[in-house]
Amino acid sequence: MTKLLEHAVDTVRALPPAMQDDLARLLLQLAGEEQPIIQLTPEEAASFAESRAQASRREFATDDEVRAVWAKHRL
Repeated sequence: MTKLLEHAVDTVRALPPAMQDDLARLLLQLAGEEQPIIQLTPEEAASFAESRAQASRREFATDDEVRAVWAKHRL
């Protein structure tokens, strides 16, 4: 193992377990190992379904609503 990779692994060890798993999946994927599709929580799936339904109904944010979000987050 190179010094750089060893340093990266040591750094990742200090992160919370969920972040460690995310980074491990990314590294494995970059190395060519297929990774399973991430499963959505029931709440995430429901939110995604509602977003798709709104898009199907052509219910999109107005320009003013988008600007307000950008301003709120200083974008």
